[in-house]
Amino acid sequence: MSSPSNSLPVPPPQPIPFDTSRLADAGTSSLWERISTWASEHKAVVYTIAGVTVVCTAAGVVYYLSDSSSSKGSSSTTTTEPTTPTSGKAKAKKNKKKNKKVTAEEEVKSNRQEEVKQAAPKTATVSSVESEDELPDFTEAFIGTLSEEERKNYAAKLKALGNKAYGGKDYIKAIDLYGKALLCQRSAVFYSNRAACWNALADWDKVIEDTSAAISLEPTYVKALNRRANAYEQVDRNSEALLDYTASCIIDQFQNQGNTQAVERLLKKVAEAKGKEILAKKEKKLPSPTFVTNYLQSFRPKPPPAGLEDSADLSEESGLGQLQVGIKELDKRTAEGYSSAAEAFDNALQLGDLGEHEAFAYNMRGTFRYLRGDHDDALSDISQSLKLDETYTQAYIKRASMHLEMGEKESATSDFEEAMKHNSEDPDIFYHRAQLNFIIGDFKDASADYQRSIELDPSFIFSHIQLGVTQYKLGSLASSMATFRRIIKNFDNVPDVYNYYGELLLDQQKYEEAIRQFETAIDMEKSQRPVGMNVLPLINKALALFQWKQDFGGAEDLCKKALIFDPECDIAVATMAQLLLQQGKVTEALTYFERAAELSRTEGEIVNALSYAEATRTQLEVQEKYPQLTNHLRDMGGIGAMR
Repeated sequence: MSSPSNSLPVPPPQPIPFDTSRLADAGTSSLWERISTWASEHKAVVYTIAGVTVVCTAAGVVYYLSDSSSSKGSSSTTTTEPTTPTSGKAKAKKNKKKNKKVTAEEEVKSNRQEEVKQAAPKTATVSSVESEDELPDFTEAFIGTLSEEERKNYAAKLKALGNKAYGGKDYIKAIDLYGKALLCQRSAVFYSNRAACWNALADWDKVIEDTSAAISLEPTYVKALNRRANAYEQVDRNSEALLDYTASCIIDQFQNQGNTQAVERLLKKVAEAKGKEILAKKEKKLPSPTFVTNYLQSFRPKPPPAGLEDSADLSEESGLGQLQVGIKELDKRTAEGYSSAAEAFDNALQLGDLGEHEAFAYNMRGTFRYLRGDHDDALSDISQSLKLDETYTQAYIKRASMHLEMGEKESATSDFEEAMKHNSEDPDIFYHRAQLNFIIGDFKDASADYQRSIELDPSFIFSHIQLGVTQYKLGSLASSMATFRRIIKNFDNVPDVYNYYGELLLDQQKYEEAIRQFETAIDMEKSQRPVGMNVLPLINKALALFQWKQDFGGAEDLCKKALIFDPECDIAVATMAQLLLQQGKVTEALTYFERAAELSRTEGEIVNALSYAEATRTQLEVQEKYPQLTNHLRDMGGIGAMR
């Protein structure tokens, strides 16, 4: 259904400050597309922070909703100027040319003249009315004496006078005139125009009341939806504002960039509000063992500190004994092992009497507090470790990672500089500084640091892997492939090599070859680590099957297997959400997006996950509230059969 024409332009909304940093590319990559690729985007963020970056994208995915740039036509008006719905390229070109020549004020004036012409007097009584002073007293009794034709004519005349008053910014008079017009004829346009007056007076409750009346008469009336959405946002009813703007975007097929940006802005607002609630109630717990393993193995393995080896005879009732227990539990690489290790390191500090190992104890307790998302206590522990041993370079590196995750790049850089002062030959410093540069997109400096890390210690496989990934990011495909072939030759029994090489091949859409690499990694993981296996190869194979053959069943089975091995793996959960969404199983997808939010560690990660959950939820609500929009979505190549 088209929006009613000849209505007032929507006044610009009241200024609402918001962060536009996430909207920079809204014109070319809509939020709705990013729902489809979120698993890959989120994986890159999570595992870069964890110490191992990834490159796999979701190339070839079937988007949940199409890019607005490919949408065709629109059945509604814009939010700023009244237009009459048209169809065909010729009319669109003509309207575009006209809009360039005619100012907004001239167009409004032209529309008013057209309205007066269209509402030509039918009776002498109506035609004699040229100003509000000449209007009769619109009592219920008087209106009852009018014929249906006379009521329509009076309504048109009153609307024209209301438009004139509105144009002169006499909003109170315009409100009265539109009210009288409504006594003669219930019209979505009259309600919406009166809402425009309330909007100018910042009476948001009245705006909501009148736009709701307009929408009840014309459910797809875009101007009324936009006015109500703005009013909802002004009174912090952001979920309702999001729903209206989403409906408006669907009707317009995402042609209105302002509305698309409003959806993004409101998704962030709603997600941030819910994220704070979740974070306040969230139990601090360790992430999936896959995440913890990736973080810990991003540091070169070292033997236990002297005196804490397995052979050392230490009582578990002592602080040193608990440190020894924690080190042993780390080797299990399971959720239970990591949980026991975290408890042991905490117990060690409570028992005390750690001597020279006190700095190590604070470092390890701080590490697990960081992994749980308890940043303040983690920073305190790591800083205490450095007070006890200012040469502890690993502590500087970990604190730099924390600062980086908190968005404090300068502090992170400072920590790396301090670490260099104490040991400029520590390869871990260069590896993790390269990670910082990789995250911020400085691939050239990242490549140099990975190279230096390899020169200082060629046995650490992840420096080689990351160098190959960085070369790929720099566009040096030949160099990257050569690096990975060399890695496979030198580290042929390490599953991570095949997994990340497979990701590069997947990004090049070499699906069959990529799947072979993932299968090799899976087989190695099962044989080498049957209990605490890394599930990333399973997830990557799932994505490859999905992108290559649209094999949803096979992809889902692989994700389910990953979740059996690692029930807390947020990447497996996010990938399942994506797969379900692509099949139109929106309700099930929503459950997985919400689960991903529960598994997130930090406020930023929670907000990121909730943004997609709220986008999916809003789509469902629009479907329920505006069933007539189902065809709009289907025409855009979107949801298919809702389930």
